[in-house]
Amino acid sequence: MAELRHFDLNVLAGNGLRRGRTTGTCATAAVKAALLLLRCGRAATEVDVNLPDGEHFLTVPIQRVEVMADGRARADVWKDGGDDPDSTHGATIFAIVSENGAGDLRFLAGEGVGTVTQPGIRVPVGDPAINPTPRRMMREAVQEVLAGAPSPGFDLEIGCVNGNEIARKTFNPRLGILGGISILGTTGIVEPMSLSAYMASIEVYVRVAVGDRPDAVIFTPGNLGRGFARAHLGLSGKRLVHVSNFLGYALDATQEALEELGFDLDTLWLAGHPGKLAKTLDGVWDTHSRSSDMAMGAVARVGRACGLGDELTYRMEHANTVEEIVEQLRHEAAGRTLWLAVEDGIARTCQVRVPRVRSLQVRLFAMNGAPLGAAA
Repeated sequence: MAELRHFDLNVLAGNGLRRGRTTGTCATAAVKAALLLLRCGRAATEVDVNLPDGEHFLTVPIQRVEVMADGRARADVWKDGGDDPDSTHGATIFAIVSENGAGDLRFLAGEGVGTVTQPGIRVPVGDPAINPTPRRMMREAVQEVLAGAPSPGFDLEIGCVNGNEIARKTFNPRLGILGGISILGTTGIVEPMSLSAYMASIEVYVRVAVGDRPDAVIFTPGNLGRGFARAHLGLSGKRLVHVSNFLGYALDATQEALEELGFDLDTLWLAGHPGKLAKTLDGVWDTHSRSSDMAMGAVARVGRACGLGDELTYRMEHANTVEEIVEQLRHEAAGRTLWLAVEDGIARTCQVRVPRVRSLQVRLFAMNGAPLGAAA
């Protein structure tokens, strides 16, 4: 196994802004520090956390670590969101760790971390709102500290100081996540993508992508669709543009660049989750949750136009998330019909903004990466 490389947050992102660490990384660091104290008697001032990419680790400072009066160990980590205006930036994420004798890890919602009460996200109802990737990171951190020794099992209680108040600024209450924030992160790193400065960098990326008159370019809001771009389209490097929440701006920048070049792009691909891309069906072009509502209504409207029926479209319209709609239709024949129609609607809506693109193609994917429409 190759040696992991240090991820240096002091190195600025390509747009000149500072990256940060996710709540999942902070919680993992807190778990590791608390367990080091509990098992090894070591009060760490910083710990290394392996990132999900399997190539890097991040060194995370520890605010405080102590053995509590009841014998459990607690560690606190300050959440640094970098230059991204994250609602959890500056929060204190903590972990309280104790042996449970069950031989396995149990994830518990501490003060300020929510509990899932409704379906529609990737965590079962009744569980703490700790997403799968952070859970995997914490499991790996525990295994690292144990270094092959048998595990008695541990309870990992993850919390956030003032988390209930912070959660009111997010979609959590509407998603049925009650009592606090969610512990999130798919990469372990917060990319500074929700600032006006990032929009300026998108223009640069777009111009580089189309500057030598390629046959095709692909835009993705996040990580979903990247595998499809490389494996099925042969598009990577400068041909793959991460547009974050600024799809409308990226399309306008594309049209402007193509006009200046006097060039028509054969194909522009859009690949991602319908929770982001379907917002365009409502005329929403900045897809950040602070700037827009969720897209269940738009998806249900397409379903109704496809003749899916009142009962099904009612369930879609009243789902907590678009991902819940994905789950509802996973085993229904109508599912692919719906997503093909949603892809077509998004394509036609976006095509209007880029008349110098001959063909705009959309491919949608579930949160687990499964293709939903034409790519299925």
